[in-house]
Order: sequence, then C-alpha cells, then structure tokens
Amino acid sequence: MAGHGDKMRGKGKSTIVWLLMGMLVLGLGGFGVTNFSGGTADIGAVGDVEISAQDYARTLRAEMQEFSARTGRQISAAEAKAIGVDQAALARLYTAAALEAEANRLGVSVGDQAVAEQITGIAAFRGLNGQFDRNIYADALRREGMREAEFEHDLRMDMARMLLQDAALAGVSAPQPVVAQTQGWLLETRDIHWRELTAEDLPAPVASPDDSTLQAWHQANADRFTSPEIRKITYVWLTPEMLEDEVEIDEQALRDLYQDRIEEFQQPERRMVERLVFPTVAAAEEAKARIYRGEITFEQLAAERGLTLADIDLGEVSEAELGAAGEAVFALEEPGVAGPASSDLGPALFSMNAILEPLDIPFEQARDDLRLEAAVDRARRQIEERSGEFADLLAGGATLEDMAQETSMELGQIDWSPGAEAHPNGIDAYPEFRQRAAQLTDKDFPELFETEDGGVFALRLDGIQPPALIPFEEVRERVAEDWTRNETHRQMLALAEEQRVAAEAAAEPGIEPAPAAATAPVAQALGGDATGTDSPAPAVGKPAPDPGSPVTNLARGGFINGVPQEVVVQAFEIAEEGGTEVVDAENRVFLVTLDKIHPAETEGDEAAQIRDGISARLADSLRQDVFDYFARALQSQAGATLNQTAVDAVNAQVQ
Repeated sequence: MAGHGDKMRGKGKSTIVWLLMGMLVLGLGGFGVTNFSGGTADIGAVGDVEISAQDYARTLRAEMQEFSARTGRQISAAEAKAIGVDQAALARLYTAAALEAEANRLGVSVGDQAVAEQITGIAAFRGLNGQFDRNIYADALRREGMREAEFEHDLRMDMARMLLQDAALAGVSAPQPVVAQTQGWLLETRDIHWRELTAEDLPAPVASPDDSTLQAWHQANADRFTSPEIRKITYVWLTPEMLEDEVEIDEQALRDLYQDRIEEFQQPERRMVERLVFPTVAAAEEAKARIYRGEITFEQLAAERGLTLADIDLGEVSEAELGAAGEAVFALEEPGVAGPASSDLGPALFSMNAILEPLDIPFEQARDDLRLEAAVDRARRQIEERSGEFADLLAGGATLEDMAQETSMELGQIDWSPGAEAHPNGIDAYPEFRQRAAQLTDKDFPELFETEDGGVFALRLDGIQPPALIPFEEVRERVAEDWTRNETHRQMLALAEEQRVAAEAAAEPGIEPAPAAATAPVAQALGGDATGTDSPAPAVGKPAPDPGSPVTNLARGGFINGVPQEVVVQAFEIAEEGGTEVVDAENRVFLVTLDKIHPAETEGDEAAQIRDGISARLADSLRQDVFDYFARALQSQAGATLNQTAVDAVNAQVQ
C-alpha cells in the first residue's frame, strides 16, 4: 500500500469506497464522501479542492437511489430536480470539500497504520480464508479504474474529515434545563372532563329554510353541487370469464388437478397453536403454574422473554406436525395450554387457540370449482395467444366497432368520471382501465391494453362533458340537507361558546354565572345564518347541561375511546385549571374542561430512560445545527465557486 508521503491533489472517498465500506453518509454531517478528482470538467471548488462532474454525477445518482429506496419507487432526473435532490447532492459535495480544504489547511491527517487497518478490515478485500488478500484488493481497484495510492489517499482524507467533524462537535451537549423542561412537558398528565354537544342540546330544532335561503346556499357552495367531468368512452374488451363457457375441459384433467391439489380438499383436524420454548422442563412447569394461578397470560409470558406473537405462532398444525407434543395438544377439547412437551428446540408449552375441523371435500363436490378455474386459466392463455392478432388489427386501422364484429371482443360504452363508484363487474372496476381512461385524449388512437386477470381492452374518447353546476331543482333535497347540517353545527358551536363562557365564569371565585335568560341575546346575536335568518334563542330555565365524562391522568399524546384526537390535543392547550375550550373536530362539537394538572413524575427508571432519550435527541439536533454552521463557515472562509453550466450538463445526462 502506498506510503504517507504520497503527494496528491485534494480528494474525498470515491464510489468504490461507498460500495465497499457502505459509508455513503458520515455521522451527523450528512455529507457524501466522494472522489474529488479534478479532471477536465469541474463543477466547482472549495478553496483548492475541486469537485469534478463525475463526482457530482455519482453523488446525484446515489441521492436518487436513496430517495427511491425510502419511497419504494424510481424517480426520473426531472422529478429529482423538482424535489431538490440535485441541491442535496451539491450540498453534500460542497460540505465534504470544505472539510477537506480545512483539513489540508490545518495539516490534519492520519498515519499509515490507521489507513492499513481500515483497508484490511473491508470484507470485500478478504479471501476465502477470511484474511486480507492483496490480489483481491488490487483487482477491485483496477475494476473501478483507481490506483492503490489514489484509493489510500481518499481513505486517509476521509478519516481526516471525520477527525475534524468530531473535534468541532465534541463539546456539544443538550442543556440540562432544556432537558428537564422538555421532560416535564412530555410527562405531565391531566384530569379533564368533556362533553359532546348534539342537536338535541339546542333549545329548539333548526327551522326549515325557505327556497330563497336554499338557492343562496346552492350558489354560495357551488362546488358541493357540481357534477364531475364526464368522459364518454367507447371500448372493446375480452376477459377470461367471457370465454369460460366455450372452453372444453377433459374430465380426466379435472381429476388429475384434484389429485395435484389434494391438500386443499383433504385435511386432517388442525389446531391454531403457539409455542414457547424453555431451557428446562422445570422452567416450563413453573411458567405453566403462573398461568394457572392467573398471574400471567401466555402472551405476557412471551413478552416477558422479549418475544412477540409472530415469534411463537405456529399457525395451523396437524397432530403429526407437532411430533411428540401432538398428543398433548390434541387432547385439549377447548382452547388452553398444554405441556410441557418435547419439541425440536427443547421442552415447550403450547397454547391452543382454536380447533379446525377436518376437511373432506370429494371430487364431485370440488368438480365445478375446478372446472371454472381450469376453464378461466385456459381462456386466459387463449387471449394471450390472440392478443398479437388484436393489436395488429388496431394498428392496421380497425375501429372498435370493427373489432367487435371481426373478433370475440365485446363492444361497450360508458360515461366515466374519475373517482366515481365502479359498476359491479364493469370494465371500470379494473384499475388498468381507470388509469388509461383518465389519460385518454381525443387524439389517441385505440391501443390494446392488458388487465391483471389476463383480459385485454381498447378504448376511444368520444367526448368530454365538463363539470357543471347541477340545477337547483334537481338537488333541492341535497341542498336542504347540507344547509341544515351546516346550520345545526354552527348553532352547536355558538351554544358551546356560551356554555364555555358560563363555565369559566362559574369557576372564578366571587363571580356569579349569568342566568339562562341573560344568555338569550347572545344566542340571538350569534344566530344569523349565511342569508340573514336568525336562530332561536335558548329557552329560559333550560336544565343545566350534563357535566360530562371525566378522564383522569390523561397523558400527552394519549387517546380517549370514541373521541377525535383533537380533543386530547386541545386539553393540553388549556393554560389553567378550570379553563374550558370548545373543540370543533370531525364535524362534532365538544366542551373540554381542565380539572387538574399533574406535574411530571421525574423519578424512577422509566423517567430516567425518557430523560436520556430527550437528552440524546436534543444533543443530536444541536450537533446537526452546529455542524451546518461550521460547514458553511468553512465554505465562506475558503471561498466556494460553482460552474452552473457544468452542473446543468450533468443533470441533462443523468437518467
């Protein structure tokens, strides 16, 4: 390997190092380690460290692959640019170059021994004996077009950059007062009571609106009463089910198919079983005794040992499949625990959760289903064989009407809207059709497309009916329902606000709540609808509302069964005990009152673990910020340049 004295131009780690060491990103810095080979086409530089177009192309591809791995879909270069992947690649390169320039300025480096240890530790350079193999090392670098001295310099500079990063961040830690405040905020619990208001709580039913009110609502909310775009489409299609009756299936072939799949029709009694293995029979006996004493369940016993249900589930098993434990498990006449019994892994307890009766379906009973499956499968192959013929006819200018006359394809028409409910067994039930129908234009010639079940179709756009406001007369009932629903909700919000004010007034010492009659003007003031109609005032002397459902020790981020999560969120927004808030969530109205705030429990092992987690996350965030500022300062100090023309040229080439 090359010595420390090699004098080379500023470089970072190359693609071969990414692949062989799996170190695309280092530490918190988030910078890519690349080969800053000057070359003849540079996209820029930081100080005297130049960044080549090849470096940028490799880094951009790596960023795109990383994004694709995270999202589960491939993206094009155009998409990558639109979401800023190219900027992320540039930022990574310039940060790495800035660190290298600073390392060069300070004379930070590492010795040959450290470099040698890194190289000999790379698994890709080891032979069959598990030891470093110099020939494999040389061959790997040769395939990547790199010299040993170049690679070793890259590795040395990468380690130097890491030293610089560690030095810059060594003193960064989370301030303990901030940790304590965050822990207190996170672990605080609250006692609340809540009540949902409904239409029955209103002092009088919502009055029926007149036509002028509804017509105004119809116009003001036109988007709710507008028909969607309708695409008038003619299509031809052919599915395996359409040919099923025409396919001849030999009786012996059906019997052979039955025998090939006999396990689907003939099965012994089976049981749903979970297995928990123990080191000794005594340990299994003790665990079973705990279950029988009611101290623990089988699932809790598994969790106690760090196992999940997936780890212990055997699924559906027969007596024979359980081996030595089969007799004990199948002796149970109802769900329960059997054992200890022997298993492949040692003594075990078996939890039997369900009994599955034996399956005995004779050929005569299975024949019709088998024939249908076989016929559909053969029809699918026939369609596949003829699809070339269908495509050639369309390419030769045949219309969809011609296709229906000259082939076994069937002609149909549909008025289709994106998002519309599909017709049962209709062509619009196929996602492939919906995708093509949404993209279809009147300039497209019919093409043959396939469906997932082996069918084929072609389609033509005959016209588009644009979205239009449905005449009031046709939707009057819908408009009335919508207006009433909205007005009811608005009046409930107004009533909830009145009750909130009254509740908070009653909670303040020395303040008498206003009598019911005094709230009537408030209701009238808030009662007008969008067209000026007044709401009825609350009835004088109406009984006090239900105090609501209490919830004690509600945790931040907890939940209340049957209640929108926004209720919990708002409960922790109330500043003082006795405060009440109106919550409008999921078209429901709630009153939430804070009864008591319980300070966080900061002692104990669980609180300590949470405090350590908070400290670690805050420290990580601070280190990221510090490193970002450090890297920007280095770039500013050394001077950074960018050749946008070269960058654009790479962007145009990367696919």
